[in-house]
Amino acid sequence: MALKCGIVGLPNVGKSTLFNCLSNAKAQSANFPFCTIEPNVGVISVPDERLTRLVEMCQPRSTVPATVEIVDIAGLVKGASKGEGLGNKFLANIRETDAILHVVRCFDDDNITHVDGSVNPVRDLEVINYELQLKDLETVTSRLVKTQKAAAAGDKAAKLQAGVLQAFKEALEAGKPARSVELETEDERKFARELFLLTSKPVLYVCNVDDDAAVEGNAYTAEVAKAAAAEGAGMMIVAARTESEIAELDTYEERQEFLESIGLEESGVSRLIRAAYALLDLQTYFTAGPDEVRAWTFRRGTKAPKAAGIIHTDFERGFIRAEVIKYDDFTTLGSEAAVKEAGKMSVEGKDYVVQDGDIMHFRFAV
Repeated sequence: MALKCGIVGLPNVGKSTLFNCLSNAKAQSANFPFCTIEPNVGVISVPDERLTRLVEMCQPRSTVPATVEIVDIAGLVKGASKGEGLGNKFLANIRETDAILHVVRCFDDDNITHVDGSVNPVRDLEVINYELQLKDLETVTSRLVKTQKAAAAGDKAAKLQAGVLQAFKEALEAGKPARSVELETEDERKFARELFLLTSKPVLYVCNVDDDAAVEGNAYTAEVAKAAAAEGAGMMIVAARTESEIAELDTYEERQEFLESIGLEESGVSRLIRAAYALLDLQTYFTAGPDEVRAWTFRRGTKAPKAAGIIHTDFERGFIRAEVIKYDDFTTLGSEAAVKEAGKMSVEGKDYVVQDGDIMHFRFAV
């Protein structure tokens, strides 16, 4: 599934350093604004202990993990909504993503310049949020004028659209993101998606801290946590410089030893990748056998035929049924044959909603 998370933030907050830790693609990283001009895209494997366990059990000839796309976008400055800096390009790049990882600087370092001269993470996140809201307000206001004319002429669809646009306009004028507006009907939600508003995207605030704050955070991260909670957004702490050091280590054992030495059970990068996956509302089902163990990505709430279509369109078109084994049953009983013998394999039809961790086999005919 071609779903993308965009890494955004002010210049020099650690976006490209973090991206380099996430991806094999090496974005340029330097101590000056707009180091990243074109968005760098990395396809990142999602860490999943369940996949590792299935591989141990099935000993397949090949293994394919779930992935998520991460896009490193150029830094933004005040006035971006009016074209300042790389504003128009920055906003266009965000529009093409499905969710936002908003990196905020939460460390002091006199050797790394700050675009506004001082470290203030809440101010920094408000700068970007304000610019996104201004751009959305411009989009909504322009569209509302045209839609209201059609609504006044008796167009029913236009009346519905005008109501949605007015709700967005009021929220944005109050300094709230578009995602704060609760829409009641599927028609309203469908129209809202077609607007591609920047502030309708789910957001996770990523606090970039120094080594000492990697475990418990600091005063800066505490302030970001309050701001994130106030708008219903998520927040996590990552020490990008520490993560870059971990990424340079050659073996898994060396990386784990380093993590233990600083009081962490797993790397911030692993946590961030999973958080990005969840932010996109993605889940995983598996196919498992001696030829291949593979993690397949689907949107939460997907029914069996559509999930089958992720493997191949013929699977969806000719869907007959899905044979489903729960991950816990498979790993506890030890094999597909043992699961069947215990009566733990279910046969599901077209209305079955696929669950995270399901091990699936699809029957189809075309």
